[in-house]
Amino acid sequence: MKKLGKASSEATLSKDTESQASNGLGTFGGVYTPSILTILGVIMYLRFGWVVGQVGLVGTLAIVTLSTAITFLTALSIAEIATDRLVGTGGAYNMISRSLGFEVGGAVGIPLYIAQTLSIALYVIGFSESLVGAFPMLDPTIVGIVTAVLVAGVAIQSAAFAIRIQYVIMAAIILSLLSFFAGGAIPSVTEIPEGANITQESFWVVFAVFFPAVTGIMSGVGMSGDLKDPSRSIPKGTLLAVGSGYLVYMIIPFFLANWADSETLRADSFVMEKMALWGPAISLGVWGATLSSALGSILGAPRVLQALARDRVLPRSLRWLGNGHGSDNEPRTGTIVTLAIVLLAVSLGDLNLLAPILTMFFLTTYMVLNVAAGLENFLKSPSFRPTFRVHWSLSMLGAVGCMAVMFLINSVATILAALIVIGVFVWLKQQQIQSAWGDVGRGLWLALLRQSLLKLGPEPHTDARNWRPHFLILSGIPTRRWPLIEMGRALTHNSGLITVASILPSGSREPGKQQKSESTIRSYMEQRGVAGLVRVMMAKDTFEGAEQLVQTYGLGPVVPNTVLLGSSQDEERLDRYCQMVQTFYRQGRNVMILQDNADVGFGKTRRIDIWVSELQRNGGFKLIVAYILQTSRVWRDADINLKLAVPSAQAEQAALANLNALVQRFRLSAKPEVIVTDGKPFPEVLSKSSKYADLILLGLASPEGEEGLEMLKKSYQGVQAMTQGLPTSMFILAAPDFDSREILNAS
Repeated sequence: MKKLGKASSEATLSKDTESQASNGLGTFGGVYTPSILTILGVIMYLRFGWVVGQVGLVGTLAIVTLSTAITFLTALSIAEIATDRLVGTGGAYNMISRSLGFEVGGAVGIPLYIAQTLSIALYVIGFSESLVGAFPMLDPTIVGIVTAVLVAGVAIQSAAFAIRIQYVIMAAIILSLLSFFAGGAIPSVTEIPEGANITQESFWVVFAVFFPAVTGIMSGVGMSGDLKDPSRSIPKGTLLAVGSGYLVYMIIPFFLANWADSETLRADSFVMEKMALWGPAISLGVWGATLSSALGSILGAPRVLQALARDRVLPRSLRWLGNGHGSDNEPRTGTIVTLAIVLLAVSLGDLNLLAPILTMFFLTTYMVLNVAAGLENFLKSPSFRPTFRVHWSLSMLGAVGCMAVMFLINSVATILAALIVIGVFVWLKQQQIQSAWGDVGRGLWLALLRQSLLKLGPEPHTDARNWRPHFLILSGIPTRRWPLIEMGRALTHNSGLITVASILPSGSREPGKQQKSESTIRSYMEQRGVAGLVRVMMAKDTFEGAEQLVQTYGLGPVVPNTVLLGSSQDEERLDRYCQMVQTFYRQGRNVMILQDNADVGFGKTRRIDIWVSELQRNGGFKLIVAYILQTSRVWRDADINLKLAVPSAQAEQAALANLNALVQRFRLSAKPEVIVTDGKPFPEVLSKSSKYADLILLGLASPEGEEGLEMLKKSYQGVQAMTQGLPTSMFILAAPDFDSREILNAS
């Protein structure tokens, strides 16, 4: 999938802006009307009596209040986001993707589209059920199919035309409610209708069936691309619809509970019609509510699909779904695709089956909307300046409420929904979609970084338990010295930091060379699956630049504590090379010099030979390096051989006992081995004993005192010479204040 560049993203935004400018839907017609008509819909007419019959008056009021509270908190979050930025086509998806990024937006936007599409089927089934109740000779499936096609046809005609139809439907709903409130009690049922659900259900099962009744705010938000002033209309219309719906839903249960017994309420889906003063008015209300809800959803769902396609969230083969038609940019193609899915869902024909599925999808969307608003507010980014302010804790409370209710309803379904969202997120993350705007994610990481740095404070030398190698790898061009980065990755494996550094000659006339080099190195590392930072520095002298980089690089207590570099084969520059290593040592850094055997590399990564002579700094550091390597994925099958050369057989037993005690004390999975030299030079012993190793660890002399540099140079030349022709070797120089015993004891 190609990346979405800035120009493409701006084109998408301009289309959204043009769409809004060319349409004149206001607050009442564009937001309040579709929202309230969806809220006062099929659940109210055909399932509200069942809800009261299942959990009683108090339980119903609790369900209504809890459901509306979650919706209200989400509406507040929506209002805050909508008054901060231009809300384009796609409603909730548009808000989430512009706040939390394309990955999160798409992970929620795709389930949101499915939820809105299935809700169309829910309303169509409700209409069919009501119509067949009045005219039993009709086939409910055929009625549902015809209804879905007609509703889609109205939506394709235009959004403005559909809104005008909804005014008539609203009048029918008002008439039906007046007729119901003017009605009276009905006798108990004497015969249970066929197919009636009179089984006693739990509170949360009933909640799941009812909750879609208060999800109508998505219908208004979904029209964002067709509103004249989204930032004004969405908050005002949404909150007004939530309040109106809550008032109606809190009044109706008192009438239902007083006018019929619980068994009648559970058994008769048309109980409100029998209670009403004029029964046909309820039928008109049911038909109007179901049709308007279906119409509102079929106006919103294709627009979410259109936005997903335009933002290149959908696969390339589905990009054509982003096309619009006419001056109003109507998503006619998306409407036809949505209709096909609806027709498939209608064949199921079960309200109680579809409603809980919708509940999960809508709760997921609500939760992420609340998280988006809460994070934006909590981080106090200068770019987030909504005119409608909500405390971040309210948004987070709404998110927690959504999550809690999802688990209470159905924990398995919640986990499944989470897996779907995570799966889509991971897939989108791999596509590396880029946008022309930032998202709240970067602000969140910056806030966490600030808090972490302040909490860390000055790095204490005694914090042995939490010590990790943080590498500054002086690799130059990574393609030439990739084994250095491989070694750094193996020694951190998600527990430490890697910074790959390169020193470029200054004086280049090419503008932006440093940035280009960093971008090239970063891309190369990403292709090879290495997570790390990149730093390129300009300097006249390579050694001087490296010394300056090691001294200045880092942020607060987070500085590289270990420098990893390649072995130098240039005799003419040996003095300056060793002087640089001494500078690193004096700056308090551990130094690791890798001498790579290009012919064998790291071999089979099955054997590590550690040559020790002491266990102060270098010896202990070698043990730590070997242990960390052994816990990595690449070296996890490696055997560690702890080798010590002694001059005579008399010293062998004591040396072996010391090594065994060392291994036992520090809980190391290493095999002690004592080699008696019998007068043989150490290079000969080393060559014979370690010629089949995959990595050899040797120490360097500490460059302290006046003769420190000469000692280091002599030591370095010695280990270089004795390892020529041997497997890949690493020369270790622990920092002056590095206490390896304390780290080994704490591990």
